[in-house]
Amino acid sequence: MAVKYPVLVSHEMMSFIGRGSCDLLQLPPDALLLGFSGIDGAEPAISMLAFRDLDGGVDDSLLVFAVTRGACRRLFGTLPQDDGRWYLPSDLRVLAQSIVAPGGEEGALDTLRLARSIELLCQLFAALNDGRLVAIDGAVSLSETDIARIAAARRMVDERWHEKLTLDEIARGCGVNRDKLTRGFREIYHCTVAEALSERRLKQAQQMLAASDLPVASIGYRCGYLNNASFTRAFSRRFGMAPTEMRRVGIAA
Repeated sequence: MAVKYPVLVSHEMMSFIGRGSCDLLQLPPDALLLGFSGIDGAEPAISMLAFRDLDGGVDDSLLVFAVTRGACRRLFGTLPQDDGRWYLPSDLRVLAQSIVAPGGEEGALDTLRLARSIELLCQLFAALNDGRLVAIDGAVSLSETDIARIAAARRMVDERWHEKLTLDEIARGCGVNRDKLTRGFREIYHCTVAEALSERRLKQAQQMLAASDLPVASIGYRCGYLNNASFTRAFSRRFGMAPTEMRRVGIAA
């Protein structure tokens, strides 16, 4: 049986490259396993793997990372969901390809793979934390270009929530039409653009109520609500209490 080529990145991380199984004896303890498939073919993906996948050989995962969960928590503050499977964006795919086939002098290949494995791991978790990774099962009818544009629309919502954004403005800014933007949000994020924007604004308002002494009306205005009545209604529907009550409960706690 073919065995993947191992690269020791650190005492907390191993990279396994090529086709075949992984040497389980080389795995760091309590390892989180990430497989990169489709690097040289269709449907490039990132998948959380189980130990049984490694032992039997995962032919479509040309690259596997085994990194301790403790290192992930310490460095990135989070762990991916155990059964997660995400679309592999083009920039991360190129980096994964450079690990599988790095090029360069033979004696320097392991050093290149080590450095690029660290870079890919960091970029992967940055994309995961920023919400830029899209679940494979949520984007089956969208092309790679459309997925990237819908993800850009979500970033616009998350970054420019305090502005007076419209559906047309978001669509133009991300290079999609209104229908595709609306459908893409439903498929990928399971909500409408308006719902995502409202959730982002209300979460920010909740944080501002707890962390500042600004008047409630000022917080509502800063979070995109034109008057205190509409802010109070939306906030009460979302959190089950009015902003003034939440602030009072927070102070009492």
